[in-house]
Amino acid sequence: MTLQILIATLDEGIESVPSMLLEQREGIGYLISWQHSDGNEQKVPTDLLRADVQVLHLAGRGLSRNRNNCIEHATADVCLIADDDCRYSHEQLQSVLDTFAQNPDVDIATFKYSSEGYKKYYPSTSQDLSTFPKGYYLSSIEIAFRRKSVDGRVWFNENFGLGTEPFHCGEENLFIQDALSAGLECHFYPITIVHDQQPLEFLNRSMDTGTLMAHGADLQIFHCGTKWLRAMLKAWRLRRDEKVPLCHGLRNIIKGINYMKRHPELLKNKRK
Repeated sequence: MTLQILIATLDEGIESVPSMLLEQREGIGYLISWQHSDGNEQKVPTDLLRADVQVLHLAGRGLSRNRNNCIEHATADVCLIADDDCRYSHEQLQSVLDTFAQNPDVDIATFKYSSEGYKKYYPSTSQDLSTFPKGYYLSSIEIAFRRKSVDGRVWFNENFGLGTEPFHCGEENLFIQDALSAGLECHFYPITIVHDQQPLEFLNRSMDTGTLMAHGADLQIFHCGTKWLRAMLKAWRLRRDEKVPLCHGLRNIIKGINYMKRHPELLKNKRK
């Protein structure tokens, strides 16, 4: 069984990618989709000129679009979503392969990441993601999948994610929901597979309007019947945990709910 780490990077972010690479090992490779916001291709850093590394060039912006470019060109049996600030060990990558080998019916597996300065809640036991555990949310860098299961069937929704307006996140939940709708088996495993080098960047986005609006869109899509109560609870938790001003948080969460109500066509997951 082979594994590819699918790395999405933008502009100068490519300079961080060589630090991700481990010693070459048979069956493990890296597929990098390098977006150029100005549309002009740049020279690939010499540190990436390795037999186990492939670099794709993509003009424009949009993280979901960048990840989809990786998925489209992947060739391994199992693929692992990555950012250019992720750090791995061979043991962690082997644990991903072992999980799929030991669970042949699972198409998509999600895992845990570690970081400094940010503690994320995870269930203590494996879970079927047809029902999300309370308090658990997905990060892209936790997602791995069997390529043949996903190929041509599931994509990241390019109307959501960094570099897209107005929703700057939320693509992970939609990816899993689309997979479940396609009949794929999706499970969470409490295994740490990656270290995230930039947790503070994540925290700094918590007050971003597009991030808050995406929380509202998520409520409209997945919790429509209880969205108003959940919106108030979400705003309170953001104030408590991430110091987001209550009025700012609630106002933009509601803005996201209303925007999603007016634009249900954004759920039509067509590649751009």
